[in-house]
Amino acid sequence: MSYSYLFKYIVIGDTGVGKSCLLLQFTDKRFQPVHELTIGVEFGARMVNIDSKPIKLQIWDTAGQESFRSITRAYYRGAAGALLVYDVTRRETFEHLAKWLEEARQYASPTMTIMLVGNKSDLSSHREVKFEEGQRFAQENGLIFIETSAKTADNVEKAFVSTAQKIYQNIQNNICDPNNEANGIKVGSVGVGNNTTSGSSSGHSGNSNTIDMNSTKPQQSGGCC
Repeated sequence: MSYSYLFKYIVIGDTGVGKSCLLLQFTDKRFQPVHELTIGVEFGARMVNIDSKPIKLQIWDTAGQESFRSITRAYYRGAAGALLVYDVTRRETFEHLAKWLEEARQYASPTMTIMLVGNKSDLSSHREVKFEEGQRFAQENGLIFIETSAKTADNVEKAFVSTAQKIYQNIQNNICDPNNEANGIKVGSVGVGNNTTSGSSSGHSGNSNTIDMNSTKPQQSGGCC
């Protein structure tokens, strides 16, 4: 499908925080309760509309295990946006955010937009991290912040689209050069204008695929980490 811009995303965070479930909910609008941990990276894509322009989001979901960190680091390069995810029911995943953020800023473009996502907000009785704590961490580190539930789909759409709106604003404000693919942005075949107003989102579901690191052929994903 034709698009005005393509934005590359990376989804990062500890294993088991729900990164793959967020991707699946966004691209396919479904929740998969039984899952395996992501091995390497998974891929998904979807079209959204920003300021009445079709934007393609190309999303790379990474494994949270330390053993795959070298693979994850390679995907920071050329990413326009990142969703940094923690589990509101597991404080240790919140305490590891500083390390993830340090790594992202070391390997990614300095113009990359980062959305902090507190996932599993539906599990209120098991909450270990308050909303205000996530909000404070985001404010202190210049991040956008939102809480989501991949299970109920609450705020999942908003997390991905708000990140795209911020990237689009950065293009309009000449903060990001869309002609430099190192910034994770690619100009498409549909005409682009100079409007600065961000619009609402809509789109078509895409496919979430697992990338076999030993093959260039994608396989269907069953993961949700």
